Amino acid sequence: MLQNLHVKNLALIDESEVDFAGGLNILSGETGAGKSIIIGSINLALGGKVQKEMLRDPEKPALVELIFSVTEKQKQVLKQLDVETEDDEVILSRRITGGRGVSKVNGESVPASKVKEIASVLIDIHGQHEHQSLLSKKKHLEILDSYAKEEIEQPKKELAEAYKDYKKLVSELNDADVDEEERLREVSFLEYEVGEIEEAGLTVGEDEELETQYKRFINGKKIVEALNQAYQYTGGMDQASELTGRALRELSGVSVYDEKIADMEETLTQIDNLLNDFNREIADYLDDTDFDEETFYHLEKRLDEINHLKSKYGSSIEEILSACETKQERLLRLKDYDTYLADLKEKVKNAEKKLQKSCEKVSDIRKKYAEKLVIAVTEALKDLNFLDVVFEMRFDVLSNYTANGYDDAEFMISTNPGEPVRPLGKVASGGELSRIMLAIKTVLADQDEVETLIFDEIDSGISGRTAQMVSEKMNLLGRSHQIICITHLPQIAAMADAHYLIEKAVSNGATVSKIRRLDTAETVDELSRMLGGVEITDKVRESAREMKELAAKKKK
Repeated sequence: MLQNLHVKNLALIDESEVDFAGGLNILSGETGAGKSIIIGSINLALGGKVQKEMLRDPEKPALVELIFSVTEKQKQVLKQLDVETEDDEVILSRRITGGRGVSKVNGESVPASKVKEIASVLIDIHGQHEHQSLLSKKKHLEILDSYAKEEIEQPKKELAEAYKDYKKLVSELNDADVDEEERLREVSFLEYEVGEIEEAGLTVGEDEELETQYKRFINGKKIVEALNQAYQYTGGMDQASELTGRALRELSGVSVYDEKIADMEETLTQIDNLLNDFNREIADYLDDTDFDEETFYHLEKRLDEINHLKSKYGSSIEEILSACETKQERLLRLKDYDTYLADLKEKVKNAEKKLQKSCEKVSDIRKKYAEKLVIAVTEALKDLNFLDVVFEMRFDVLSNYTANGYDDAEFMISTNPGEPVRPLGKVASGGELSRIMLAIKTVLADQDEVETLIFDEIDSGISGRTAQMVSEKMNLLGRSHQIICITHLPQIAAMADAHYLIEKAVSNGATVSKIRRLDTAETVDELSRMLGGVEITDKVRESAREMKELAAKKKK
């Protein structure tokens, strides 16, 4: 469950932290107090879109941090996502600077897509947008598949694979439709390409070995040229070695007359010896150097041949040989075209049979679970004051196959006696849609491993007896899950296991939003405000106290 929320420098929030409880957590406050910011900040931490204007102070970074405690089942699922829990906790955080966010899971940076994947295991946020999604038929099938998840998951994977294989073969069959002249032309071209590759006699790894030899040879050539020049400059006629010897002979004839000249003679003798040693080293190195112009020529020519093939058929010898194999297969097909075409049509036929069978299997599972789902949702709807509701799921067959099967399913509903069932999107109002989604969430919650459910705008368009029934359903859901609900209805707020107030205040001349948990007396005060508005009389306060007492009895 969500244990802690920490928000910093976001919209009206300077810095705020709240610890949530188990069961039903209610968040309330006056209009504009910042209730939507709380849900917005949680969405941000879960990988939601970052908007620069959300930062309270654009010069400072914003931070949202969520701490979750996890169950054993959740730990197993998270492990499959490469998330290791620490002390049975997962910490999701997002730091936002200049409109860009950095997400972390347990202190390790991860992409937003990964955060969303992890978040789907931990929390489910239900807002106004989601219950509007009930207007889409696609969402209806998603809900059914979620309800049937345990049995339908593997058949759906097999269906997706069967669809992929079928589409690949159909695509190949469409591409195989060539006329005789085009076929002969392609046969001729393929024979040339295959011959060119085969004639080269390529060996895997040959190019790398040749490249190594080439580098050695090309550098060897430069070395030999440089050493030959150096030898010529230092050891040839009228070069350094010869001239140094002549100079030494001149000095030796006069060194006996002056000690300084004798010193010069000694220095020059050392130079002459060094130069002779240097020349011998060059000569020895050149004798040991194995550079063969003809070998280099053939090496260069072979590399040119391989690089030419790479430019046409692939960036490596493996790719070239693979391309050759593909072309040989295509060549065999085109040479025996009628047999290939007949064989391909048979494969398409068999793949379609397999796909049809997979679709039927998935559809049968869906229809079996649809019956159970309809019954369960109908009962939940009656608990939410849809007293004469008729709820169904209608199945049609699509005109084409998809990776999700051939089912075209839709929820149908009648909310009044004697009215025919009609598509959900054409009947339900906004308030009814929110209750229908709550009924569905209640049913799915028993199938779901997600511990925390957040409801925003669940009380849209309802009041009176209906609001009371919604509160009782939320209370029931809170017995098996952690519920965090933003509401403006006192009937729902009275059911809270923990009640939090979001309020505005002025700090250092600026408006800020803060959130705090209310004690019993403060809860009655907040219910009084929700009941009575601006003026809170003793009678209103007494009604609030009575509402809280009745809720406590109901919870027992």
